[in-house]
Amino acid sequence: MDKNNKKKQSGMKFAVLLTLLAVGILAAIVVLTNQQSASPVETGEVDITGQPTLGESDAPVTVVEFGDFKCPSCKAWGEMVYPQLVADYVETGDVKFSYINVLFHGNESMIGSLTSEAVYEQSPNDYWDFHKALFAEQPAVENHDAPWLTQEKTVEVASQFPAIDLEQLKEDMEKQTAMDKVKTDEALVEEHGVAMTPTIVVNGQTLEDPFDYDAIKALIDEALAEEN
Repeated sequence: MDKNNKKKQSGMKFAVLLTLLAVGILAAIVVLTNQQSASPVETGEVDITGQPTLGESDAPVTVVEFGDFKCPSCKAWGEMVYPQLVADYVETGDVKFSYINVLFHGNESMIGSLTSEAVYEQSPNDYWDFHKALFAEQPAVENHDAPWLTQEKTVEVASQFPAIDLEQLKEDMEKQTAMDKVKTDEALVEEHGVAMTPTIVVNGQTLEDPFDYDAIKALIDEALAEEN
């Protein structure tokens, strides 16, 4: 083999090594970026004073959902993640869970928020069942944009619960008596930089992926370990 061929082969090997090195660096950057983006973000403790809250008031860990009754992902979260969270941590007394209204879908979001707050004011014990029943009325995702969240629909759902005074509920909705509470929710949404629904916050840390139950569980377990 002559010197020129040896030089060519050496040059090719060097180029291949450089290429492999570059690919390896790029892959490492991608992995690190994904790890960083998947990490929870410290957004601060959420003030849940006056908010619908499920669980023991002195539970050491607070989980907050920023949600919208018009949001298909919120309905899915309520069906897929919420029951597991309640069974694993709320019913054991380790977690208290609060829901804060987000108004990303205009008038329908406002109707859902005003009604749910009025229901909570009238009958706190019925709130969570009403909450679940109202989400159950949400149409399939392909019909997501169709208007369905009306005053008539929310009153129809509320009629399932004998403790709720429907005439009082209608009056509360027409007079928007719960508007102060809705405004409080809007302020919390802005304060904590909520940009999507659902947004899940565990003791002041916001999850990148609200459907990652393992990540939610890890944050809760970490907080519980710090308490002990």
